[in-house]
Amino acid sequence: MVYFDAASAAPLHPVARQALLASLDEGWADPARLYREGRRARMLLDAAREAAAEAVGCRPDELVFTPSGTRAVHAGMAGALAGRRRVGGHLIVSSVEHSSVLHAAEAHEAAGGSLTHVPVDRAGAVDPAAYAAALGEDTALACLQSANHEVGTEQPVARVAEVCRAAGVPLLVDAAQSLGWGPVEGDWSLLTGSAHKWGGPSGVGLLVVRKGVRFAPQGPGDERESGRAPGFENLPAVVAAAASLRAVRAEAAAEAGRLRELTERIRARVPLLVPDAEVVGDPEHRLPGVVTFSCLYVDGETLLHELDRAGFSVSSGSSCTSSTLTPSHVLKAMGVLSEGNVRVSLPPGTPAEDVERFLEVLPGTVAAVRERLGAPTGSGPGRDEGGWEEGAGEERPREEGVSEESAPEARAGLVVDAIGRRCPIPVIELAKVIGDVPVGGTVRVLADDEAARLDIPAWCEMRGQEYAGEEPAETGTAYLVRRIR
Repeated sequence: MVYFDAASAAPLHPVARQALLASLDEGWADPARLYREGRRARMLLDAAREAAAEAVGCRPDELVFTPSGTRAVHAGMAGALAGRRRVGGHLIVSSVEHSSVLHAAEAHEAAGGSLTHVPVDRAGAVDPAAYAAALGEDTALACLQSANHEVGTEQPVARVAEVCRAAGVPLLVDAAQSLGWGPVEGDWSLLTGSAHKWGGPSGVGLLVVRKGVRFAPQGPGDERESGRAPGFENLPAVVAAAASLRAVRAEAAAEAGRLRELTERIRARVPLLVPDAEVVGDPEHRLPGVVTFSCLYVDGETLLHELDRAGFSVSSGSSCTSSTLTPSHVLKAMGVLSEGNVRVSLPPGTPAEDVERFLEVLPGTVAAVRERLGAPTGSGPGRDEGGWEEGAGEERPREEGVSEESAPEARAGLVVDAIGRRCPIPVIELAKVIGDVPVGGTVRVLADDEAARLDIPAWCEMRGQEYAGEEPAETGTAYLVRRIR
């Protein structure tokens, strides 16, 4: 089985395994105690903190270990907001942040605070000017990830940190995806990370609060980890996390270049091998091992299962919403196709042969899923330009979901009734009839699947048709598509 989901959790690094086993024998005692075993545990904890701080680029007394990356985010946001409550309750986040940030932001808003979501472009990147415009006198905190967890796009953290610093607003950076590749540039104020993203053990996060940042830890007081992460430290896991971070950093430069070449191979060849596929994310400013693409007319869950059967562990672009029926908030914010979405994230050491075999398997797997759904096989927008799989809908009576509107002689308007049918079915039915209307004619697609609101406009973008908006329908929503070629 080939594991291509390192953005969710990287395999445990050999150095992490060695450090974990060694510290189980040496680091079991309470590091707060003064007897010999406690002093030995304290030495291990201090050494781990110094190693992690060196990798992050901060002072050791600015860094604390937390039980997870999510806990680091929540503690960091809550403490920074509380520390600046006299300034105001305005919080700024990007629209593509990790769910841990967005959930904390929602809780802040529900408690009476105000919230601004900064949009992203089609590549998934924010504009620093948008952060500057969102900053106000009552802004207590701004948050921005260093790199996106779903599409790999790197964010302009240094420039956003500059505008935040000029306004006197602290910037919290979620560096979970990028910290294994290098320190985060810029004059940021707070930073979080998660060990299982860089090959450390799960259950260890880190939170950095720069000196001079107003910070008020929330919850009951605790003397451990500067009161910012209460509870007994999981010392063996902390030691392993710090050791693995140092180890992956030593390998990062060489491995980043190798993985970039492999992901560039995927980015270049997927659109050539798979008709109607779109590679998303920034083509240059991106993480070394992450590449994400979407395939028209494909049920993403089915595609992942089929790739798993073929021996490849990949994920949806949305690791946090893949178990729900709603489209990824990241892909939605970018305005790109959500159906048939695949994220390939290569762990360090991935052989080129595994990537080649994946590229060999992918086209046939996508074609099989499309055939099962009765999807068009060509690259054109309809029957006149694309062609169909044999028996895949050509013989279906018009009454099954497609009806003509008034002026049938002109065929200027068709209705596709996809109520109760999940994407990609509404898009497949749209593709089947768009060629039946003349240029300038419209198709109304009736759908009650939330994903249609994203996928139908994305289909129009990919197929060169005009998305004319939406309007309420008796059930669900009517999406209007005008044929322009």
